Formats: sequence, C-alpha cells, structure tokens
Amino acid sequence: MKAEQTIRLWVEGARPKTIPAAIVPVLVGTAASIDSGFIFYRFLLALLVSIALQIGVNYANDYSDGIRGTDEDRVGPRRLVGSKLIPAWKVKWVSFASFFVAAIAGLILALAINFWIVAIGIAAIIAAWFYTGGSSPYGYLGFGEVSVFVFFGLVATVGSAFVQSEKIELLPILSGIGVGSLATGLLVVNNLRDIGTDQEVGKKTLAVRIGEQKTRLLYAFLVIGAVGVYALIGLIYCYPALISLIACPIALKLAYQVYAKADSTDLIKVLEMTAKIHLFSGFLFALGLMVGI
Repeated sequence: MKAEQTIRLWVEGARPKTIPAAIVPVLVGTAASIDSGFIFYRFLLALLVSIALQIGVNYANDYSDGIRGTDEDRVGPRRLVGSKLIPAWKVKWVSFASFFVAAIAGLILALAINFWIVAIGIAAIIAAWFYTGGSSPYGYLGFGEVSVFVFFGLVATVGSAFVQSEKIELLPILSGIGVGSLATGLLVVNNLRDIGTDQEVGKKTLAVRIGEQKTRLLYAFLVIGAVGVYALIGLIYCYPALISLIACPIALKLAYQVYAKADSTDLIKVLEMTAKIHLFSGFLFALGLMVGI
C-alpha cells in the first residue's frame, strides 16, 4: 500500500467529522470564563487534550469493535479493523498514542494549575477505552450516551473554563448542558443508523434498548433542546448569546428529518449535519458570550 493511501486511511479512521464534538466544549468553556481573562497556551493545551481524546476514542472504538466482529457489516463509513484495512494491533497502539498525547497536555495543565486535573484526565481516558473495550464495554450496555454527555459536555466545557478562571462557576455548567446535548445527539443518530446490525451482533446500545421510534424522539429532543439551552442562557446572562438561535431552523429541520422519515442511508448525511450544527451553534454561542460577558 502506498504511503499516501495509508495516510488517507489513518485520517479516515480518526473520523475527522466527529472532531467538532471536541472543539466546541473548549470554545464554549473558554468563552464562558472570558471575564476572568484569557491565557492562550492553556486554551491550546485544553484543545489538544480534547481533540486527542476524541481521536483516541475513535481509534479505540474501531479496534474494539473490529476484533469483536461488530463492524463487519455496517451501513456507515468503513472501519479500519472491521474492513481489514489496517492490522488491529496498529490501530490499538495509535489509540494509545492519542491518549498519551492527551495525558501529556493534561499533565502540563495540571502542573500549571491544579493537580486534580490529572485525576479527571485519567477518568476520561478510562471512559474512552472502556466504551467499547474490555470484557464488559459499557457502550454495549446502553450507557454510551451518558458518558458522552458527561465527558464531551459537562467535563470538557467546565474543565476548559476552569483552566482559564481556576474556579467552578454556574455559567460553564449550564453551557455544558447545551454542548453535551448536541454531542450526545451525534452518538444517538449514529446508533440509530446502526440499530439493525447492532441487534444482530448483540450490541445493546441505548437505541437497541429503547427502540427506533423513541431513539428518533430522543435525537429531536437533544438537538432542539441544545439550542433552547443556549437561548435560555442568553436571556439570563447575556443577550448577545441569543445569536445562537440562528441555528434553530437547522435544528428543527434535522429533528423533523430523523423523527419523521430518515432511513439508514439518510442518517449518514444527518450525522454529518449534526456535527456541523454542533460546531456552528457552539461557535455562535461562544461568540455571543465573549461579546456579552
């Protein structure tokens, strides 16, 4: 295999379309603490931690699902191990390398701010690996959405604010609810798309457990609810944050598509659009916070 093809496969395996889920909480958390000042290197390190964790969990998921055979027959984008494109051991060690990058960046932040950051980082890495790894992965038991909401919503947003302000405040916590809702929506629509194949291999995601129709309703609630949370925060804390309502028509359209008619093929496009609205609405919300606080 040519080097160019290999690089393309590794980039594909990193699932770049999921990266917004790592960028948004850092933008929003930093904006939510802007009144305490802005330290650029801490922002960059927090961003590196978040992106490295996202890429790490993507490779770890690829590896763990691949060796279990749960990715051999799927509707969505191909996987490195499941499609036998890259040896499983290489994917595993690249996931470890991503977690190592996140750990080093987190350690630098901990040395500069508070050593408790290390404990949070360790918890995030453990959660990332055991999502589909280990003998009893919690992602196979229907708890993946809870983990995404906590770590790519609350923890990432509040943590990004903390590395700037060095204190826990209400605004980043409330903002993390909106961020976490859209991040969770990404996983919900992904699992909705895979509900048929997951049932066949015994992967009991939340979508499999509650059924297709309730999963569609959950997605609609999360996407519309996220924009609603941003708007509510704008009304309470700073009116400029209401600019995030520009994303409302897109959220309503996606919610309708998923709830009313989207099939497995359509859901691939919906997943891409969910990542885009996550980034778009998060950017607008962060911009509003920076202007208004």
